[in-house]
Amino acid sequence: MDIVDQIRAFVATAQTGSFTAAAERMGVSNRLTSKYVAELEARLGTRLLQRTTRRVGLTPAGEKLLARAPAWLEELEELLGSVEDEARGFSGVLRVAAPLTFGEIYAADLLSRFAVPHPELSVELRLSDAYTDLASEGIDLAFRIGTLTDNTLKARRLCRFSMKLVASPAYIAEAGVPDGPEALSAHACIHDSNQRSPRWRFGSEGALREVQIASRFAVNSARVARDMALAGRGIAYCPEFVVTADIEVGRLVEVLAEVEKPVHDLHAVYLEGAVLPRKVRALVDFAAEDVKTHLLAG
Repeated sequence: MDIVDQIRAFVATAQTGSFTAAAERMGVSNRLTSKYVAELEARLGTRLLQRTTRRVGLTPAGEKLLARAPAWLEELEELLGSVEDEARGFSGVLRVAAPLTFGEIYAADLLSRFAVPHPELSVELRLSDAYTDLASEGIDLAFRIGTLTDNTLKARRLCRFSMKLVASPAYIAEAGVPDGPEALSAHACIHDSNQRSPRWRFGSEGALREVQIASRFAVNSARVARDMALAGRGIAYCPEFVVTADIEVGRLVEVLAEVEKPVHDLHAVYLEGAVLPRKVRALVDFAAEDVKTHLLAG
């Protein structure tokens, strides 16, 4: 008889307190459940359950086995499922949330790459700069930028990225280069209003300084701020993944590159639970590698 079925029957009986309830959980007959447990006891040479007319209790040996058996079964299911997933691919729906600009520039392509080997998997990407409640909105995984404040979620840091000051060559030719952060007050600045403070921050954590800017334009999108900088409207302060490609080809010029700028964390967050669904875990692992070549490349 399969030792796995025997242990499953024992765990179900111990957790429910009866062979009848265990049989219902397993989808087998009461008689077969009792047989599995009896054969496990015979295999181990010791009694695991104390049987009464009303309820089934645990012996000391049964308590010892129950302390570890559920985790062992869970790990076995995870192993077998991962092998099956590699052979057949993931299926079902994967719901992901991300900030707007990050999602448009990177997360959509990330999910496309992840889904290629899984034709039965459907992906739903929700983009918003507002806070997303994973539990109430049915989100499997969310990408969060900056300091995490919700300690009810599990998180994995994927990477860190810095901010960059950028302007078009045409703007620099007309207005010149500021000689320091304080000189930004004399320039047309394009402010991303998703940053709560109307001042721009420079330096590192613990030694940040805020600088007053002349905010000629304000927009709640780093991507639109970058587009306005490309059009020569002023200097924008954007995450590096938004502007690196433009800097590399000369469409934008990095301003005050020698000045230290804040670094932000990118996390993948998900609901805390006993078992993380395999497709969510696979996406987290995939993203941790993908950011190295597609988000921060260059």
